[in-house]
Amino acid sequence: MARNQLRPLQQMAYQKRMKTYFVKEKLMVEEAPFRYDNLEGKVFAEEDGSKVYVNALNDAMNILKNRKRNENSPLGIDVPESKRPSRLHPGHPALLTMDPETFLELANQVTKLKMFPYFDIAHSAITVLYLREDLGPRALEFSRKHPLACYVSAMLQIFAGGIIASALLGEPMLGPFKNSGQLMIATAVWYFIFYMPFDIGYKITKVLPIKVVLAAMKEIYRCKKVHDGVTHAAKIYPQGILAMIVIGTVKGNGGGFIKIIDRLVRGVWTPAAMEFLVPSFPTKACLTAATIFVLDKRTELISAPHSLVYFGIVIFFVYFKLSSLLLHIHDPFVPFENLVCMFFFGGIWDTVARLAGRKSATEETNGKMETKSDVAKKKE
Repeated sequence: MARNQLRPLQQMAYQKRMKTYFVKEKLMVEEAPFRYDNLEGKVFAEEDGSKVYVNALNDAMNILKNRKRNENSPLGIDVPESKRPSRLHPGHPALLTMDPETFLELANQVTKLKMFPYFDIAHSAITVLYLREDLGPRALEFSRKHPLACYVSAMLQIFAGGIIASALLGEPMLGPFKNSGQLMIATAVWYFIFYMPFDIGYKITKVLPIKVVLAAMKEIYRCKKVHDGVTHAAKIYPQGILAMIVIGTVKGNGGGFIKIIDRLVRGVWTPAAMEFLVPSFPTKACLTAATIFVLDKRTELISAPHSLVYFGIVIFFVYFKLSSLLLHIHDPFVPFENLVCMFFFGGIWDTVARLAGRKSATEETNGKMETKSDVAKKKE
């Protein structure tokens, strides 16, 4: 094999009596006057006591070594010689590099992921878990006394995005419940977390590794919902950019917008929990993702393939969710919001006004003190 591959290249060498062969993934060269430099990894000839490297033969060696390397590499990745030891162990950083075609193929696979049933289970589990935490320490007592209210509240939270989006688009609000498979999964998860013996369902879901996996899967599910919301709104309102962004945001975080109704079902009225008053990070993230999807679909501002845009948003969602769970970084948008409010929503002018008011008040106080001192001097 090596001889056949080298035959057209050997004609460029300086001697025809050249033999090459592989020994333990190293190309060795025999027949004087050529020698193999183990340090440089090149073939040279000795002339007048100095090394003269044979460029033609070294080019042939590089081609063969690259072919041999790609055949033996576990991932088929071309790793530079400077970063490749004699044998790569599976965790070597050189094997972690990924060529663009492989990365694009991975992105295409992510866009084609089927949400049913595993991602639906993760979405339902995390949603019901947050519902139970919202109920507080009396969650079990409430679920025993008011099982219907608890069930309706859970279903409202799980299918919130579809319910609100249907209402905004003039579609049947019960449309999200038409899939009996999703409804059965949501019901089973609700029962598992609230009514399992010894509360084992809630305890299992609360285990950190399990919760992290479920949360990551839910974020992938969230990205899918945002994308589907933008696509669905684009079919109804082809030129309605605002409608696409709103529906995508609502589909991605419907639980935040339906929170008031959800709590009202449980007998609690909290108007201050309106999502428009204090938007949560999922709402901001869904708004950002919906805007990016709209720009990708309706403009030429984003030149990357759609699958890469989708995969990037998935990474964005999963990364910040795991940062919230593990590192307690709850809202990375806050610094940008403060900066925008400072320059565009009156923050800088309010600061200038306060400084000016403080200066005028100081001058007025000093003037009064000077007047009092003048009066005292006149009396004396």
